[in-house]
Amino acid sequence: MSKNKKPLPLLENVEIHGISSEGKGVARVNDIIVFVPFVAPGDVVNVQVTRRKHRYMEGTAVSFVKYSDKRTTPRCKYFGFCGGCKFQEIKYSEQLAWKQQIVDDALKRIGHLTYPALSPIIGCEKTTEYRSKLEFGFSEKRWLTREEIAEQKVYANKNAVGFHVPGAFDKIIDIDECLLMDGWQNDVRNDIRSFAYENGITFFNIREKQGCLRNLMLRKTTLGETMILLQFHYTNDAEENMAKSLLRHLTDKFPDTTSIVYVNNLKLNDTFGDQEVNVWYGREYIMEEMRGLKFKIGPKSFFQTNTPQAINLYDVVRRFAALTGSETVYDLYTGTGSIAIYVAAQCSKVIGIEYVSEAIDDARENAALNNIGNTEFIAGDMKDVLTADFIEAHGRPDVVIADPPRAGMHKDVIDTILNVKPRRIVYVSCNPATQARDLALLCEEYHIAAVQPVDMFPMTQHIENVCLLEYGKQ
Repeated sequence: MSKNKKPLPLLENVEIHGISSEGKGVARVNDIIVFVPFVAPGDVVNVQVTRRKHRYMEGTAVSFVKYSDKRTTPRCKYFGFCGGCKFQEIKYSEQLAWKQQIVDDALKRIGHLTYPALSPIIGCEKTTEYRSKLEFGFSEKRWLTREEIAEQKVYANKNAVGFHVPGAFDKIIDIDECLLMDGWQNDVRNDIRSFAYENGITFFNIREKQGCLRNLMLRKTTLGETMILLQFHYTNDAEENMAKSLLRHLTDKFPDTTSIVYVNNLKLNDTFGDQEVNVWYGREYIMEEMRGLKFKIGPKSFFQTNTPQAINLYDVVRRFAALTGSETVYDLYTGTGSIAIYVAAQCSKVIGIEYVSEAIDDARENAALNNIGNTEFIAGDMKDVLTADFIEAHGRPDVVIADPPRAGMHKDVIDTILNVKPRRIVYVSCNPATQARDLALLCEEYHIAAVQPVDMFPMTQHIENVCLLEYGKQ
């Protein structure tokens, strides 16, 4: 340590009073905000500061002085290591209350907006085994606990398949159980690990860019259809033979799998949108259903990963849109067209716009699959597609539905919406902060008529929020 650098302090008897939008506990010590992960509001803890800035500090709870009555026992044995489920120590009713507060705070403090009282957040019926998709990484450098490091044990095998450690891109937590999807995913993942160990299949080293097993994606729909997608990284015949031996084994071990597909990804990252997907067994897609509508999901398809809650979310969108059958609807950031298809029967026509061309192909196919003829899907960058000429060609929208990525909407898109003045805007967001920013611009000519949070991901800090905007100031 530098002679001029002061040691970071230990803060005693720190009371946690809230939760940040990133899922960390929030406390205040001498007018400085302190962020502490894996604690519950009402906990009193001793905090070792790990980072100090002028206006805030970050730290770790090294001991508990008092446990909160809002606390519960985490069910997952990897809680505190894995970065996925940050709220497991908080009762689900309290999680919902804090998520609702996060939305309220964003609209007030970031957007400085006026709006009616938030509708009570729609919670999940299931708080475990609710996901339809999980992704796992492979690594030959398993993350070691402090206890394992202290043992100074030499491990013959440090391979791992599991989740990335937060803040360590090359370390994987080796897991044998995840509670986010039903037990099928545990069986598949653990079997792949065992087969790889027994047959000498190498695990990926992201720094050296070598190793055969790279990534695993598992999908399972409410119809019981399943997909296994393996990303390999093979550069010679021996590694390719390793990969094919695993695929043959999975075919024999899990013959009821709907789709087994694979990619040989030699890029510097795990994204495979630009890679060829090879079908090894079964179909190249699986099917999902929502309210009688069928959706084809391919390896590259974006689809909501909590289908029962997606139905609740889309029901809110459809209710807020208040369609009578005569409207022209623009569905911005349409993805695979699920919302557009969901509302198509209640309007005259839907125009869906999406940047990813493969998603537009899926949207068109899904519309045809459901015999829906009043949708049109267009691929392109939203700010470039949604122009005055486009609107003149396709008709002025009566209702705009927008479900943008976490970064929110480009200002050019907002300006175009303000120019065409649809009667209603239904804004769906997975990021209340950027939603609040965008709503502040839209509310130059609109007012917020309703706000409905929806919890899509229990045990995490993530929250979906739907806002209805109506034309005219109040």
